[in-house]
Amino acid sequence: MQTTRFVLEQQEIPTHWYNVVADMPNPPSPPLGPDGQPVSPEQMLAIFPGPLLEQEMSGERWIPIPEPVREIYRLWRPSPLIRALRLEQALGTPAKLYYKNEGVSPAGSHKPNTAVPQAFYNHQVGIRRLTTETGAGQWGSSMAFAGQMFGIDVRVFMVKVSYQQKPSRRSMMQAWGAEVFPSPSNLTQAGRDALAKHPDSEGSLGLAISEAVEEAAGRADTNYCLGSVLNHVLLHQTIIGLEAKKQFEKAGDWPDVIFGPCGGGSSFGGIALPFLADKAAGKTPNLRLVAVEPTSCPTLTKGAYAYDYGDASGYTPIMKMYTLGHDFMPPGIHAGGLRYHGDSPLISQLVHEGLMEALAVPQVATFEAGVQFAKAEGIIPAPESCHAIRAAIDEALRCKATGEPKTILFNLTGHGHFDMASYDRYFSGKLEDFDYPAEAIQESLAHLPKV
Repeated sequence: MQTTRFVLEQQEIPTHWYNVVADMPNPPSPPLGPDGQPVSPEQMLAIFPGPLLEQEMSGERWIPIPEPVREIYRLWRPSPLIRALRLEQALGTPAKLYYKNEGVSPAGSHKPNTAVPQAFYNHQVGIRRLTTETGAGQWGSSMAFAGQMFGIDVRVFMVKVSYQQKPSRRSMMQAWGAEVFPSPSNLTQAGRDALAKHPDSEGSLGLAISEAVEEAAGRADTNYCLGSVLNHVLLHQTIIGLEAKKQFEKAGDWPDVIFGPCGGGSSFGGIALPFLADKAAGKTPNLRLVAVEPTSCPTLTKGAYAYDYGDASGYTPIMKMYTLGHDFMPPGIHAGGLRYHGDSPLISQLVHEGLMEALAVPQVATFEAGVQFAKAEGIIPAPESCHAIRAAIDEALRCKATGEPKTILFNLTGHGHFDMASYDRYFSGKLEDFDYPAEAIQESLAHLPKV
């Protein structure tokens, strides 16, 4: 019998996270304040605990994982690396397909990898209340779970279109004790302003971030947690790629190309950045690292590389990243976790400098790939994960045409058990592709901050 599942023992959970900043050819551009000057740590302490700020600004290659965090990680980590042999056979490709299954966590996605340490560090400094935003609900449910682990109250602003599309995610958050509100809401000035302009607004991640940041900044007992984009979030997610490297050594194989879905950059960065260290050192110069985004929210492929706010209302620092404009309002696609106007500054810089790639895929084709994967491998993937699966299948089919026996790795970021309404729309033919108009992107980009 051929081995298709490569697992690690609990004691092999990494003891350190990997910080890519140590190996980048150029230092990251600093976040700026409204005055155009770099943001000071003191300004950020209003919503983040000191230990996370230290990680955000660190240039150290290895950051220790606290033992209480590793202890909670043991509930589901190490996650398995699986060779998708049945999918290979269905495609008739000479390529080898592997996926890292992050859907085995309590919340069903990769998001607890950073939610747990964020809750831990806030607990360490005495914070008892957290606010956050969520798109598809994976981050909100992960933060609700992590808050419960440390006895912290959590309030979640959930993008309204996903709040309506995914009631089970909302119930999941509530089961772990979190409060959940559709964004835009009447609870914050940012929400009230948005509703005054657009009473029927479906919301956006940028707007939900504004609401969560506003509330955290206005209360001394409350901090804010972000599920993607920031350096410390990508740092925590590197546990995915670090485990994958150990597992590939057990498999006696190594990837030629890695695909990950990309909205804010956390899941793609989590699987790709540890491999980038080898590429930067010249060990794997031909390794391709490819971020996959939706054509309806084409940040990396059609956005501008510029300084912009991380939220819709301008409450956050101004970051150098690929952006569609902070007031960009994406359509209500079903991959809610990928509906973000910007991207991780680290991922953006690495794409801009040619060390990583990006491609965009349409919505219907991603669901086609998700169903094909489910039929072969048995796992129904989250709509976000389907983007990486689409790209991996397309690459495997190119190998079929050329005869190349490439090794392909993709990040299965989560299962789709709470996304079946989206699959229902696909099966009934109601899902549509949406290429965001170039003129609408240019209109939004006209409002970038002047720095």
